[in-house]
Amino acid sequence: MICYPDTSFLCALYRLQENSAKAAATFATMVGPLEVTTLLLFEFRQSLRFQVRLHRQHASKGFPKAQGTKMLADLKTDLASGSVVLVPCPWPQVHAAAERLSELYTDIHGHRAMDILHVATAQELGAREFLTFDANQRKLAVAEGLRVPL
Repeated sequence: MICYPDTSFLCALYRLQENSAKAAATFATMVGPLEVTTLLLFEFRQSLRFQVRLHRQHASKGFPKAQGTKMLADLKTDLASGSVVLVPCPWPQVHAAAERLSELYTDIHGHRAMDILHVATAQELGAREFLTFDANQRKLAVAEGLRVPL
């Protein structure tokens, strides 16, 4: 594995937003498929569902269900084509690494649990690069020796 994405990267890849051009360019130039885990897919799908709920409650927030449905369909197409692949993950080792990261960095930088889990996952899967548009998560990845090219 060369790189591992976080949810901000997937959101930019599957929904037009400020960083979409960067995400699409990175995805288009990847040598192999984009590797993801069940945790990353769960967070991405949950985020979409939450944004749809927000939009239903107030039209100025989140996005419409049709947009979320399209994002999920596009992801499903990429999974079926093999341009995005689900990789197995050693969850006990990821959790141990996440606990170490939490102990080292949370008090200082205020990292959230899912951000820590994604960086720990990247490390345990042997990624050299971490794909994120989240500034705080970038700090954590860089502190742990991952290159963040975006």
